[in-house]
Amino acid sequence: MSEVVVVATGVANTASVCAALERAGARPLITRDPSHVAAAERVVLPGVGSFAAGMSALAGAGLVDVLRDRIAAGRPTLSVCLGMQLLCAGSEEAPGRSGLGVFPGTARRLPADVKVPHLGWSAVQVDDAGPLTSGYACFAHSYALVDAPPGWSVAWCAHGVRFVAAAWRGRVLACQFHPELSGAWGASIWSRWLSGSAVPPKDLAHSGPTRRIIPCLDVRDGRIVKGVRFQGLRDAGDPAERAAAYAAQGADELVVLDVSATPEGRKTAARTVAAVRAAINIPLTVGGGIRTVDDAARLLTAGADKVGVNSAAVARPALLTELAEQFGTQCVVLALDAAKTANGGWEVVVRSGRDRTGLDAVAWAKDAVARGAGEILLTSWDRDGTGDGYDTALLRAISAAVSVPVIASGGAAAPHDLTVAIQAGADAALAASIFHDGVYTVQAVKQALHRDGVSVRPEEGTP
Repeated sequence: MSEVVVVATGVANTASVCAALERAGARPLITRDPSHVAAAERVVLPGVGSFAAGMSALAGAGLVDVLRDRIAAGRPTLSVCLGMQLLCAGSEEAPGRSGLGVFPGTARRLPADVKVPHLGWSAVQVDDAGPLTSGYACFAHSYALVDAPPGWSVAWCAHGVRFVAAAWRGRVLACQFHPELSGAWGASIWSRWLSGSAVPPKDLAHSGPTRRIIPCLDVRDGRIVKGVRFQGLRDAGDPAERAAAYAAQGADELVVLDVSATPEGRKTAARTVAAVRAAINIPLTVGGGIRTVDDAARLLTAGADKVGVNSAAVARPALLTELAEQFGTQCVVLALDAAKTANGGWEVVVRSGRDRTGLDAVAWAKDAVARGAGEILLTSWDRDGTGDGYDTALLRAISAAVSVPVIASGGAAAPHDLTVAIQAGADAALAASIFHDGVYTVQAVKQALHRDGVSVRPEEGTP
């Protein structure tokens, strides 16, 4: 088992990266010691968060010249997401702040006419033989390199504009996407980078972004529970076992919502997150009981890729800004639970629907995005667990009001319900009962959506 040094930047998705390396047969060592990074046979530079924070972390640890030198020498180095952007000369996210300068270009903000952050699975097209072939990758970013760096082979993706999805030269590889969260296709990249092998390119039958299908695991004290309108909860299985099964069926992401309110329950939540992360290689969003940056950091360290906040953000909206500044907007999900009002609108409800706030749901969605939320998990309290279908009027109203991705939640009973939600403006659809009760598999739902004309990520191994 070969050792791989993983650079600890303080803004990195190290749990997911380490899990991917272990699955590939490597032994990860997390460090910020420059001597270890300089001497290591293989190094991974992961990252989420902001460009300025990432560069500050590298400079503070004395790693800037160390990383430049090893990349210039062509020594095996793999940079992920923010890690790739840090290789650029600079970023529009932090004007005037220099990057590592490995790539002469600047990371540009993605255009305003598409949903930003770019979250989910999109097609990656490869033209040259190298460590990756064309496939579907998981992205979570707002900035990207749009020009191919001279002397590097590249793979391309598009989200409003064509951008560099990956660049490689010899044993140095930089990925704007997250190979550790990109299923079996991503796992193959880790294996080839570790071994130094290459594969020929191939053409994809379909290109562009896909819609995400997301099973939701409501968890209490380490067990999945399910009810109607957040009440009458019943046991629905072990989270890690269910997560692994859904990932194998083709789930694009998982959401774990902890409904435990006690301090002991929150400790259990961290253990549950770690167990789920070890079982899957797709993105994981975790919510419930997150009131501070430290609460979020604990779950992100355990293996979450994004954190969802609801009641605490309503009580103290500044929490959204604090989380975005620390971890990046792509990590911050506003869990918005909405109930119909007598005047035909929707109001925000909190504490599992027990408290009505009087806060207009559309106005709150706009405010939350302005404060730093990078995605909205929108649940209709009136439809949750009923099987009556998603509230499409609510979806249209929220989707039209914000510039970030929206996940539909609450009321799915059949695959066509998910199609209708996406047609109403949702970027992804979440469901629980239809999967937990064995009514449909994730694969069957995606096949049905494909027949409806919805673009979904193909089964692993298909073009």
